[in-house]
Amino acid sequence: MTAVACFCTCPDAGTAGRIADALVVERLAACVNILPGITSVYRWQGAVERADEVLLVVKTMRARLEALTARVVALHPYELPEVIAVDIAGGLPGYLDWIAAETRPGADE
Repeated sequence: MTAVACFCTCPDAGTAGRIADALVVERLAACVNILPGITSVYRWQGAVERADEVLLVVKTMRARLEALTARVVALHPYELPEVIAVDIAGGLPGYLDWIAAETRPGADE
């Protein structure tokens, strides 16, 4: 099983907190870091835009990525929210095992 880190930008801290809480409570993520104070520059509908945003760094397992993505889309106010996942190539084995354990469906039962 492969652990992944997902990146998701949010328009404000309130939105970021709500999404982070839902992902952890629902075991779609083991941990979500909330990084305030980023500025994103991007092209949207033919214009270059600049926005102050909050970045989520979500640790999960590849097997949970589809469900995580669907939940972010359902909770996110953006028309096209960023959900980008990258494989975690290595790390402390115990931490990677913890990610797997915390995102296991039905672990609370």
